[in-house]
This record gives sequence, structure tokens and C-alpha cells, in this order.
Amino acid sequence: MITKRTFGRLAIAAATATLFTSAFAADITVAYITNGNTNEGWTLINGGAKKAGGAAGVKFIELAAEKGELSKQLAIVEDMITRKVNAIAIAPVDSKGIAPAVNKALKAGIAVVAVDTGISGADITSYVATDNIKAAMVQGKWAAEQIKDGDTVIYVTGDQGQSTGQERRKGFYDGLNAVRKNVKIVDVPTTWDQTMAQNGVEAALRSNAGAKVIACAWDGGALGAKAALMAAGKKPGDVKIAGFDGSPGGLDMMKQGWQQANAAQMLAKIGQVGVETAVAAAQGKKVEARIDTGSFLVLPSNVDKFAADSGVGQFMKVKAK
Repeated sequence: MITKRTFGRLAIAAATATLFTSAFAADITVAYITNGNTNEGWTLINGGAKKAGGAAGVKFIELAAEKGELSKQLAIVEDMITRKVNAIAIAPVDSKGIAPAVNKALKAGIAVVAVDTGISGADITSYVATDNIKAAMVQGKWAAEQIKDGDTVIYVTGDQGQSTGQERRKGFYDGLNAVRKNVKIVDVPTTWDQTMAQNGVEAALRSNAGAKVIACAWDGGALGAKAALMAAGKKPGDVKIAGFDGSPGGLDMMKQGWQQANAAQMLAKIGQVGVETAVAAAQGKKVEARIDTGSFLVLPSNVDKFAADSGVGQFMKVKAK
């Protein structure tokens, strides 16, 4: 005979079991695959991703393409497909090269979110990043305002095999030419390598000693440009430097007088929103196809405020006065 007390106990037990089952069923696995970059900017992006990955009900897997090699990133994606993760947030090493593995993941029902760098040739779930063209146009317009017709500008590119590098170069050129067309632009090609930037700028300065501005697609390039200027015997401000990222190293340069402008990203926000979007997609929620995480033109007049508001200041060596 089932008494009221026994029935109550059974009801509680059943409810508890149901809650446990629901919680277990709600657990999802999200893989965050970085591109292997270890500079300050990516430390912040990855930190934001890890923060989002700590949400309740999420099993978070963080992996990196060793040495930034496409073959290793392809192998990681294949492994995640085999492990049947629910979503992948990925910063691709190569925008086109990663597409076959991404398409395979999408076909397997895995949501794929591109973080910071877009993917070409795949209809991904979402792309979370700075609007690179918009931010670089602001950088280009700033550079145009520092020079006269006939002057020379050196531009340190990012990897042109990635959408990020392509978009930043396009945006810079468009912004510069919108204000001043009669300008000589000398490209220094790099693959996001600081040493390449330094060597390239040194060579560019030998052929273009009168260059007024060096604009860079990322802050590592700006650090390379600074080293090249120092090797040429230049002092802070002799040649103006415009960075891109708003990284601790870039803003330290500004505090030291070496950098005069920076098209700053919201670095931690890129990683955090990227993984949050992957989690939402894995849960079956509708997500936007393109999410702009914003940008801000940092100048010496507002660098301290930006450093404090963005969280970058805690990593800077040159602290606010």
C-alpha cells in the first residue's frame, strides 16, 4: 500500500531524477581552436574565450595549431568531428585552407563560429570579429591627416592569405585615399611576423628615408617598426607609427612616444563573444551571421582611459600617471 508519505517521497525522487537528467542532457561540448599565435593580443582573446567556456553546462576544450600550421589545425578539426563536439569556435590559420574541414564539421551537424578571422568557402554559423575594414579606414584617415601630397607612407601588412590581413590592408588604403590620393605607399609584406616587419621596414627606410608615417596591420608589426627606427638612429616621433589591435605592447609604445595612434580592438570581447555564440548555437538558439565586436581609435590623449576601460592596462608595463 502506498501512503501519502511514500507517494511524496517517490514524487520528490522522480522530480530530482528528472532535473538531473535534464541538466545532463543540457551539457554541451564546445571546442575553441586557436591559430597558434602567442602574442599579447591573442593572450587577451584566448582569455576571453576561456572565460566564456567556464559557463555552467559547458565542457570547454581549448586547442591550438602548433606553430600556426594549417595541417595541424585541419587535424584538430577532424579530431573534434570524430569526438562529436556540439560546436567549434575557431581562429583559422588560413581562411581558405581550413574550409574543407569546416564544411565537413557543418555537414556533421556541428556549429562553427569563426573568431577574429573569417573563413572563405564555407557557410559558417557565425563570424565574430572586429569590422577590420571599418577600423582600418579610421587608421588610414588618421595617417592621411599627418602628411602632405607627395609624402611617403610605409604600410606593414598582415598575412594576405587570411581575411583579416586582406581587410585591414583594404581598409587602410581606402581610408588614406579618401582623404589624400597623391601619396606613395610602400608595402612591407609579412605573415604576422615581427622580425619580418622589422627587416622589411629597415629595407623600406633605406629606399624611402623621408617616410612620414609607418602604419601597421597589427601591434607586433608596430613593435618591429619601432626596432627598425631605433636601428636607423631615429627618436620617438621622428616618424609617426599607427598600430592596430590595442594590445598592451602597442599601448606601451604610445606611452613611450613611439606610437601616435592605434586602431584598437576589444580583444577579450572577441574571444568571449566568439565562444558565447558557439555555445548559443550548440543550444539551438538563433545567432547572428556577423557580429562586430567594435573598435576605437586610441590616441595619447585617451590611452589611459582606454587601457583602464578595456582591461588592457593590467598587462601594460608603462602604467598610467
